[in-house]
Order: sequence, then structure tokens, then C-alpha cells
Amino acid sequence: MIEFLSRRLVAALVTLAMATVVVFAVVEVLPGDPAEVMLGTEARPDTLAALRAKYGFDRPLVERYATWIGGLATFDLGASHAYGTPVSKLIGDRLVVTLPLGAMALSWATLVAIPLGVFAAWRHGRPGDWGVMGFTQIGISIPNFWFGIVLVLVFAVTWQLFPAGGFPGWGQDVVKSLHALVLPAAALSLGEIAILTRVTRSAMLDTLREDYVRTARAKGAPERTVLFRHALRNALIPVTTVAGLIAGFLIAGAVIIESVFRLPGVGQLVYDSINNRDLIVIKNVVILFTVLVLAVNLLVDLAYALLDPRPRIRA
Repeated sequence: MIEFLSRRLVAALVTLAMATVVVFAVVEVLPGDPAEVMLGTEARPDTLAALRAKYGFDRPLVERYATWIGGLATFDLGASHAYGTPVSKLIGDRLVVTLPLGAMALSWATLVAIPLGVFAAWRHGRPGDWGVMGFTQIGISIPNFWFGIVLVLVFAVTWQLFPAGGFPGWGQDVVKSLHALVLPAAALSLGEIAILTRVTRSAMLDTLREDYVRTARAKGAPERTVLFRHALRNALIPVTTVAGLIAGFLIAGAVIIESVFRLPGVGQLVYDSINNRDLIVIKNVVILFTVLVLAVNLLVDLAYALLDPRPRIRA
């Protein structure tokens, strides 16, 4: 197990190193002169030169990249060009909104999708299965930001059960803060519920055709035991893999949902930083998202190895 985890950790670190090169190139090299991106092409040459000197844009690319990587290694992310405050503080203040939002959306996706997928597989070819598949088709087709607007119109404007947007803050009121995340999490998780339900249904159908499941039924095991004790554990192997991928989509999708619901999270920070041409915030947030996705995938690999020992043995 230690060797298996060590290999996965090394692979994650290599991926992270490659990601830093790509992010640095996209943010600071490919779009052109960062000073012109921030001030516009109409800026005076002496103003552009002063800005390049202030933020080190006039230094060689290798030196700028090494400075940035050194800062990441020591958790010194520099200061925001737009806000003038440390980037680490900006991101930390926003993560307390984005991480609970993503965790709530992922929890709902798994808690709703797995029972629905098991039910659809159990009722395969019957009206219950058709109903679940129809729901998943709708869930995949609807954009989450549009679904979020519908939720606001129905549950906030018409029925006034939830706030339409904003976030009171954990220090002000924990219950109201959780209440404010309900509609955004629902909007964020709809597509992932649909995908995970289909994966669970497909995995359960494959498992239910296995010989050991037929043997359990032939011995007279109750259908509930067959479904949840014999079939579901093996069906969870591909479901776990897809759930890890979904976590990455949820983090990326939070950028749009936070804008719809006016949540002060990392997604809203990215949106504001793009508008302000705050390049140092953009590249550090992208790397943070990369680290979060790699960490989730590492946890998925660990869960996968616990559920199915074959990858661990091959490693």
C-alpha cells in the first residue's frame, strides 16, 4: 500500500509541476505583455515601463518563474495588484465559502445519485427506471447557471424559502450561512447527480449479471441483501472514480454559480481578478484549484485501492 501511494504521490507532484509551467505560460507569456494587459495598449511607455519594473515583468521569464515557484513553496503568494493585500489572505477569505459549497454539492450528488442508480438498476426496463433515466437526461441537458436562476425564481422570489443570494458569513450566523448555500449547492450538483446516477445504474446492471449474484439469488438471499451486500460494493468501484472527477468539475463550476448567487467565494474572486487584470491572483487561484483536484484524485485512488486490491497489487 505504501509503494502504491508513493507512486500516486509522485505522479501528482509531476502533474502539479507541469501545471505550473502551463499556467505561467498562459497567464504571463502567451497573451503578450502583462503590463499592456493590465493598463491597456493606450498606456504611455514610461507608465508601462514603471509597471514592468514594479512587478518584475521586465525580468527574464526563467527568473520570474523561479520567483513564483519559490513563493509557492514557502506559501508566499505575493500581493494582489488590484487590492494591494496578500494573495494568500484573499484566497483564504474566499475558500471558507467555496469549500463548504463544493462539499455540500458533492455530498448531495452522492447521496441522491447512488440510491437513484441502484433503484433504476433494480427496476430495469420498468417505469421506475424510465423515470430515473428521464430525470438524468434533463439534468445533463440543463446548464447549472440556468437551473440556479429557476431555483431563485421559485424558492426565493415566489415561495421565499431561501435567500436569493449573498452570504452572511460564518462569524455572523452559521445556520443562515448554511441556508444561503442550499440553492447554490442544488444548482451546482444537478448535472453531477445525473451523471453519477447513470454511472451507478450501469455499474449495478453489470454487477447484477455476475455469477456470484445469481448464486446468491439461487440460494434464496433476500433481494435487499443481493443489492446492497453483494452487488453495491463492486458497483461502487467505477462510481468512486467518477465521483473524484466530478469533484473537479464542481470546483470549476463554482466560478459561475458564485456569480449567479453573489457568493463571495474563490469563483467570484477569479471573475473580479479577470476584470481587473490581476494576473498574480489568477495564476495562484488556478494552481490552488489544481492542487485541490489532485488531492481529491489521490483520495479517490486510495478509496479505489481499498475497494479493489488489483491496482494496488499491480503497482
